[in-house]
Formats: sequence, structure tokens, C-alpha cells
Amino acid sequence: MQSKAIRFHSTGDVEVLKYESVEVPEPKDNEVTIRHEAIGLNFIDTYYRGGLYPVSLPSGLGNEAAGVIEKVGSAVNHLKVGDRVAYGQGPLGAYSQKRTMPAHHLVKIPEGISFEEAAAVMLKGLTVQYLFRQTYKIKEGETILFHAAAGGVGLIACQWAKALGVKLIGTVSSEEKAAIAKSHGAWATINYSKENVAEKVKVLTEGKKVPVVYDGVGKDTWETSLDCLSPRGLMVSFGNASGPVTGINLGILSQKGSLYVTRPSLGGYIDTPEKLQAASEEVFEMVLTKKIKIEINQHYPLKEAAKAHEALTSRKTTGATILIP
Repeated sequence: MQSKAIRFHSTGDVEVLKYESVEVPEPKDNEVTIRHEAIGLNFIDTYYRGGLYPVSLPSGLGNEAAGVIEKVGSAVNHLKVGDRVAYGQGPLGAYSQKRTMPAHHLVKIPEGISFEEAAAVMLKGLTVQYLFRQTYKIKEGETILFHAAAGGVGLIACQWAKALGVKLIGTVSSEEKAAIAKSHGAWATINYSKENVAEKVKVLTEGKKVPVVYDGVGKDTWETSLDCLSPRGLMVSFGNASGPVTGINLGILSQKGSLYVTRPSLGGYIDTPEKLQAASEEVFEMVLTKKIKIEINQHYPLKEAAKAHEALTSRKTTGATILIP
């Protein structure tokens, strides 16, 4: 069975992405074949494409999609042909019309959630779930800092924090993005292109600063994030949008207030089918109860994935971006 997919044979800029025909294998005992209806675009995709995260070449791309099961392996009991399913983890290859993959990465999509919503919320929603509910369990009344608050993960974080009674301070790059973040529940915003983030955090918290910073930006915000933390606060570095944090002098953590740092990953927290099911149910419940609205502000045909990557890395996107097979 043939399918169209985005592949790359070398790492680099967006021109390495090729729209090709690929063979879709028959599912093994514990696998299923899925026909994609919507594919999620995420910043981590650019890390694989660019070579920051190594892969065996040639390679597919993408970790997040939603669709319908077409074939089921003999040992798969929890899914059947025709089920609406989604995933946010697993082997690279979501940028495709069809694929065969391990069944344990898939969860059923509840009624009331569309394919596009599921494809936009799985990886991003599960990321916010593990950040807010596991890495540092934010509590009502706390004030936190979240970088890139108008992005796909950021807008979910703004809404989730508000639902929990947490004051989220979000950093943004423009007044337009500040308005978007605030409309989604951010308590306050800081335009880092015009304002000093650490100084503004001090003002907003009356000098107390924050107990936790969620930083998916990386190199460019590392020191600023540390300067926003109260004594013994936790720096959660969960992404590298500006490049990886390297050459760390651990002594700086002592100098800035006996700080803690963690570099978590989705796979490190949601590493069993049971944990995936539980976390997914919590994400879907937030969507179904309208506490989180999924903002899908960009759509691209799958074959134009390179254009989608360009828009994402140049910070021209807000909310989620969906690729349509």
C-alpha cells in the first residue's frame, strides 16, 4: 500500500523536506494502520529536521496526528477498524497520509472533539499536563512565568493555569501576541522585545518573583529565567526554540538563590500506556468542559510542510498549526 509522506534524506533548513511516495507496511501483531485526517505541527519537528535531535536518515517527521484505524494487528484488543484515534508520541512519521505504528501510542478520540482539535492538542496538551500536573504541580493562588505564551503550547498553558486559579505571566514578542495571550487567560504579559522580563516580573510580583519558570525557548532566555525565580525556585527548561542551553556553570544556581533546574520530556513522564490514557483523559476533559479552547490559526496542505516550518520558526504563527494530508 502506497502513501504520500514528508521525508528528509539530510538535515538542514526547510529545503531538505521532500514530498514522496512511501510503502505502508502491513501491521504486525501489536500495530495498527491509521489513515490521517489531521497532523499537528510542533517546534520539536524542526529540531529533528535541523539535526539538533539526531535521527537515522532518511527519516519521516512528526509525532502528532489524528485519524481513523484501517487495519489492526492480531494482538491489539483495545482498538478496532473504524476507531477515531490520536497520538502525540511514538516513532517519527506523522507527516503522512497513512502509516503503520505501535498501537500503544494511540488513544481514542472522545465524541465532541474533532480530528483537527485532537491533532492540535495531543502533544501540546500532554506537554502542559506533565508540566503543570507532574513536573511542578501548580497550585491555586500561585504566580508563574511561562515563555512564548501565544504559541501552541502557550495558549493551552494560559487557559489551564486560569482554570486552576493560577496567575500566569506570559512572555510574548509583540502587542498583538500579548492581546492573544491575555484573551486566553494570561494574568499579565511581558513584551520581551520592549521590556526587561526579570524587572517586570519583580514589579508584577511586588519583589517576590515566581516559584517556577516554564521555559521552552532555551539559550536566549536561560539567564533571564533564573533571574525571575524566588529562592529555591524551579527552572523547568522543556524546549530549545532558540537553541540548546550549553556550558552551564552550576554555581550560578547557588548565586541566584539555591535554585533547582530540570530538563524534562514528555516521554520521561508519560512512559506507559496507562499514564498516556490518564493524561489524555485529563486533556480531553479540559477541552470538553470548555476550560481549554484549541486555537487552530494556520492550515497547510501536507505537501507544503516546508512553508509551515518557515512560518513557525520565524514566529509568524499563533496557536496551533495543522497539516492536512
